[in-house]
Amino acid sequence: MTNAYQPRGMYFEEFTEGTEVVTQGRTITEADIVNFAGVSGDYNTIHTDAEYAKTTPFGERISHGLLGLSVATGLAMQLGFVDGTVIAFTGLEWKFKGAIKIGDTIHVVAKVKQAKAMRAAGGGFVVFDARVVNQRGESVQQGRWTLLVKSKS
Repeated sequence: MTNAYQPRGMYFEEFTEGTEVVTQGRTITEADIVNFAGVSGDYNTIHTDAEYAKTTPFGERISHGLLGLSVATGLAMQLGFVDGTVIAFTGLEWKFKGAIKIGDTIHVVAKVKQAKAMRAAGGGFVVFDARVVNQRGESVQQGRWTLLVKSKS
């Protein structure tokens, strides 16, 4: 008996404009920031030096913007709505609107903006308007994600 993987994600034809997904939250920790600095090589003092960060407008260390974006895409993928059906993450337009601080809990709200068939690519492009929202309801990052998603046939 073989147990072949069966995608649980939605296929291109199942995405309709206006469909919205909301992720669970995730708290950003000091360990996340330290680990991201190590992985990325970005040791900017606003992220890694508590004493220096006290002198900035934020008054404390903040997360790397790209850490917030990375966590956001991970939270979205955990929902499973493109698990096994996404072909590629093909585009990103992104704004960093506010700081994510140690202890902030973020989640993602993503809404289908557009779906465009690309039969030659085996599916179609799905464009999401996405927002990263903190525990205070503030949108700290936002923009558009474009995914190439498999077709059913």
